[in-house]
Amino acid sequence: MKGRFVEPSLAFATGWNYWYAYAILVAAECTAGAIIVSYWTNAVHVAVWIAIQLIVILFLNIVAVSWFGEAEFWFASIKLITIIGLIILGIVLFFGGGPNHDPLYFKNWQDPPGAFVPYLAEGSWGRFLAFWTAFARAGFSFITSPELIALSAGETVAPRRNIPKAARRYVWRLAIFYGLGSLIIGIVVRNDDPRLLSGNSDASASPFVIGIQRAGIPVLNHLINAAVLTSAWSAGNAFCFSGSRVLYSMALSGQAPKWFAITSKRGVPYIAVLFTVSIGALAFLNVSNSGAVAFAWFSNISTISGFIAWIVVMITYLRFRKAMVYHNMLDALPFRTPLQPYATWFMLFLVSILTLTNGFQVFVNFTASSFLAAYITIPIFLGLYFIHKIWFRTPFAIRIEDVDVITGKKEMDELAETDEEPLPKNILQKVWFWLA
Repeated sequence: MKGRFVEPSLAFATGWNYWYAYAILVAAECTAGAIIVSYWTNAVHVAVWIAIQLIVILFLNIVAVSWFGEAEFWFASIKLITIIGLIILGIVLFFGGGPNHDPLYFKNWQDPPGAFVPYLAEGSWGRFLAFWTAFARAGFSFITSPELIALSAGETVAPRRNIPKAARRYVWRLAIFYGLGSLIIGIVVRNDDPRLLSGNSDASASPFVIGIQRAGIPVLNHLINAAVLTSAWSAGNAFCFSGSRVLYSMALSGQAPKWFAITSKRGVPYIAVLFTVSIGALAFLNVSNSGAVAFAWFSNISTISGFIAWIVVMITYLRFRKAMVYHNMLDALPFRTPLQPYATWFMLFLVSILTLTNGFQVFVNFTASSFLAAYITIPIFLGLYFIHKIWFRTPFAIRIEDVDVITGKKEMDELAETDEEPLPKNILQKVWFWLA
C-alpha cells in the first residue's frame, strides 16, 4: 500500500522494517519465556528453555502449520480468561476480599513514594520524565498490533462489515483490558517493591505475582506465571508467522530475494520461516546477559521499529485520504474516524517525538549497547530507503492524480451487496460476538 499511495522506496523500507520488528519480537518473547521459567527452577541452563521455545515455534510454523490456528485459539482464550480473572481479583483485593482481609484501596498511591516517582531528576521535571518513559515503553505492548486488523482484511468474511467493527472494538478492548489491568497493577503493588523487574529479577518480578504473594493467596502465583508463559510463547509463534509472511510477500513483489517465496507442498514459505527464526535466535544473548537486560534491548529495538511503521502508516493514510478527496470519493468510504485529518497529523507529530526520545535515558547513563538498542533501527530504515531510491531512481512521491484508489472497489461493492450480518440469538452470543 505504501508503494500504491506514496512511493516504492518507502514501501521497500517499510516492508523490511516490519519483518525486522517481527523477527526481533520473536527473540523478545523467547527471552520473556526463559525469564518466566526461571521462576520455578534455575537447575536447567537458560539456553535450553530458549532452544525449546524456538523449536516449538519452528515446528508449529513449518511441520504442524495446520495446528497453528487451533493453538492460537487456545492460547488467546487463556490470555483472555487470565486478564479478566486478574481484573476481578484486583477488585476483590481492593475491597479487602483477600485472605488477610486488608482492603488495599489506593494506599500504594498515598504512601511514600506515591503514585508518581521522579525519574532522573527531582520535582515536576523528574515526574514528567517518569511519565514520558512509561508512555514510550508502553508502546512495546501495542506495536504491530492495530495494523493486524487491516492486514487480516484479505482473509476476513465480509470485510466492509467486520473490519470497521473490529477497529471500533479494538479501542474499547484496549481501554478495558489494558487500562484496567494497568490500574490494578498500581493498586496491588508498591512502585518501590524490591521484587519488581531489575537486572537480576526472575519471573517473580511480575507485578500481578507480587500482588498475589502480598495478599497471601497460595498456588495462584504459579497459575498466573503459567498463563503468562503461554502468552509469551503464543506471541512469539504469531510474530514468527507474521514475519515470515511479510518476507514471503516481499519476495513475490520483488522486494526480497526470490528464494523467500519458495514454499513446501503445503504452501508454507519454509525458507522465510527459517530466516525469521534465525533472527529470533538472538534470544541466546540472554546466556551472557541477564534476562531483564536482554529483554530491554529487544523491546527497545522492536518498539522503535513499531513507531517507524506507525509513522509510515499515517503518512500513507494522509496520502490515501488526499487522493480520495481529489477523486471526490471520500463519502464512499465504509468506515471513517472522527477529527480527520487533524487527528492523524497530531499523532504523526506525537509518534515522531516518541521515536526520537524513546532512548533519552542513554544520554544520562551512556552505554554503547543501550544506545544502539534505542536508535540503531532509525539509520537502518533510512539506509534501506535511500539505497532503494538511489538504485531505482524512484520519485519522491506519486502524484495525487495518479494514486490508484479504484482497484478492488468493484469486487468489494459486489461482496457487500450479498452480505448479511448474523444476529445474536441470546445474551451469551451477543457477548461472544463482541469479544470475537
